[in-house]
Amino acid sequence: MLLTDNLLLNYLRCSRRSFLNVYGNYLLQDPELDFVRKLRQESMKYSLEVVKSLTPVYDQPQANDLLERAQETTFLMNQGVDYIYNGVLILNNPQTTFIGQPTLLVKQTGYSLLGDWLYAPVNIYLGRRPKFEYKILTTFHSYLLTFSQGILPPKGEIILRPYSLYSLKLAELFPRLQTVVGELMEMLAHKNEPEVFISRQKCSLCNWSSYCKAIAKSEHHLSLIPGVTPHRYQHLQFLGINTVESLAVDTSPELGELVGDEIATQLKLQAKSLVEQSPLRKISNFSPNLPDSPVNLYFDIEAEPDRNLDYLLGVLVIDQSKNTEKFYPFLAEKPEQEAEIWEQFLELVNQYPEAPIFHYSNYERETIKRLAKLYKTPMEQREKVLSRCIDLHHQVINSVILPLESYSLKAIANWLGFTWKIPFARGDQSVYWYDQWLKTGNYTLIEQILSYNQDDCFATYHLKEWLVKFLSENSKLM
Repeated sequence: MLLTDNLLLNYLRCSRRSFLNVYGNYLLQDPELDFVRKLRQESMKYSLEVVKSLTPVYDQPQANDLLERAQETTFLMNQGVDYIYNGVLILNNPQTTFIGQPTLLVKQTGYSLLGDWLYAPVNIYLGRRPKFEYKILTTFHSYLLTFSQGILPPKGEIILRPYSLYSLKLAELFPRLQTVVGELMEMLAHKNEPEVFISRQKCSLCNWSSYCKAIAKSEHHLSLIPGVTPHRYQHLQFLGINTVESLAVDTSPELGELVGDEIATQLKLQAKSLVEQSPLRKISNFSPNLPDSPVNLYFDIEAEPDRNLDYLLGVLVIDQSKNTEKFYPFLAEKPEQEAEIWEQFLELVNQYPEAPIFHYSNYERETIKRLAKLYKTPMEQREKVLSRCIDLHHQVINSVILPLESYSLKAIANWLGFTWKIPFARGDQSVYWYDQWLKTGNYTLIEQILSYNQDDCFATYHLKEWLVKFLSENSKLM
């Protein structure tokens, strides 16, 4: 059996993914997303930047073959070099071969089989929080080091953005590593395929996403229901509720006792909507805020989180009095133009001081706050704009229950019959296009970004029109 740190990382994030990476049919995988490739490249770039900032001099194994690189790493450790970048650690046991690739091995003062020195791992990640998987991987690397130097390192460290250093208490983490590795090895040895569970955020970037979702659909799996978390799923299983259909017809009070009556009702109605493939008017005291104005604005943003940059502020102006619709894309072709497009955005929305600004998610409101603060927009002006913002996501989830597995704008708009001109376009793809635009200057990439953002604005418009009509036709609560 081969157990690598990458396999361990996948197991910590999704046990099913690690199983499929070993036993799955690779022909059934989705193509790797451009955005995932971008993240990997950025991770490598960031790691090298940090390493160079720590020391301008480091040694690095050069071989492509892992075994040869491990031999080079061992040689460098025996030589007592100060820093080893992208080294390889291999431990061969009778049943299992363990392979780890720490970002850095750093020489420490002490005594080991190597001499009067030893090594400790330092791993560098793009993340900003010291996640559990980061800690476990660094502990794993520390464990492998004990077989090269005869002693556990005194510490392990992780470096996150922006250049934040965290020291780990290996003695506390080591028992947890043993448990995780034991579970992973047992799963692989006995070929125990983990149950499918659709987690919208975790699954979105996985190559096995379509494969797992198809299985979930064939099984009418409960994880397809928005609001069914792993914890709530356990409660449903305990009650013998195993499919969407069984949840839709459940009338027992037990679920409410476990998760609360409000959540239980929501889950049952969501299941009913999926089974009947029909939208439902939600039972609540929520009063929808969907004003009808001669002019309505529909707002959508494209952002690059890594640069803390909002590079496109798209506004669709629907003038009902003139029966016109016009899209205004305020685009920062260079990151330093963000201030300029913010002023252009304000100039446009101030031309229609009474027009509501519809958007889908809270991100637009938070962006207005951020840009107003950053570029010193007067508070009064900022508040006037914010007072006109209406989050359609908030309106939807508090007003209706839709026969969908996701309440994303794309999922809802597609259900309404709206289609994007670029079918595979999504937010992370837009980020990739913008990154490539900055590197290549290929204007086709800008055209794709503008097309995607324009469609997002029109999708928001179509959603708002449908919601107004549906609520009007279903004005009485169930």
